[in-house]
Amino acid sequence: ANVGRVIETLKQEGLYNETMIVVTSDHGEQMGDHHLFGKLGFYDQSFHIPLMIKTPTSFGGMTGRVVDAFTESVDVTPTILHMLGLEIPMQCDGASLLPWLQGETPERWRDAVHWLFDFRDLENEGPEPAFGLDHDECSLLVYRDDSFKYVHFAALPPLLFDLKNDPHETRNL
Repeated sequence: ANVGRVIETLKQEGLYNETMIVVTSDHGEQMGDHHLFGKLGFYDQSFHIPLMIKTPTSFGGMTGRVVDAFTESVDVTPTILHMLGLEIPMQCDGASLLPWLQGETPERWRDAVHWLFDFRDLENEGPEPAFGLDHDECSLLVYRDDSFKYVHFAALPPLLFDLKNDPHETRNL
């Protein structure tokens, strides 16, 4: 509803056609998946987030295209800078999504994504005593491609899921 209010205001002011709009979020929600609520753990529901980009009309980009490719939040800043014709600093870890917005498929695009999740609870110390971990041991890294998801914990045994045969991630290999 609020994005709609912004779009309506841009249209009323005659600015919509020449405005770049980027809509995303910082995380997804479990919503009962895997019997969890909120942003938790390593499941896709917590980390598969929306990204919508509307390019200015003068840019000549695609409209209404859905891209089913691995992207990461670190791609947003290089994309905006690239669209504005500005230099992308070396410290930007992501890649510009501009080719996708122009209807192209970039050469050598990533075939996997990765993310970090810090699950320590400094206020209530829930996971720490439950798993016998120190604060600095309450983190995990995920590497996910089309076929597998590998979850590496700082101080717990790793997990490996075969996403082709177990898309709901119910059996740790």
